[in-house]
Amino acid sequence: MPSYTATHRFARISVRKLRPILDLIRGKYADDAVDILKWMPHRGARMIEQVLKSAMANAEDKGVRNVGDLIVAEIRGDGGPMFKRLMPRARGMAYMIRRRSSHINITLADLETYLSRGATATVGAEADQD
Repeated sequence: MPSYTATHRFARISVRKLRPILDLIRGKYADDAVDILKWMPHRGARMIEQVLKSAMANAEDKGVRNVGDLIVAEIRGDGGPMFKRLMPRARGMAYMIRRRSSHINITLADLETYLSRGATATVGAEADQD
């Protein structure tokens, strides 16, 4: 089975702010990940939610019947280019201001493909609690 991807390049947020949110939804079902992101108060969660919905729409466009059963197989936040500005400081010095950007990459896959890649099954954690 193929995997379905979506990206947001040059997002105007630091990767450092995105990575805890990305770690939270890695390995979850797509529907569960959307529910988690919907109730998070972070600006980065809105960006990640849009990319996740775009990946789900890409999967639906390619003929997947139940998009909610796909798993967030890979989710990455990579650093993008920085706008560099100078801030004047005392005694004629200048400090560098780095306005950071990031690239968000999300890959969805079905359960068989996800497990065949050797990924740990965080999805089956609900069954272990019985």
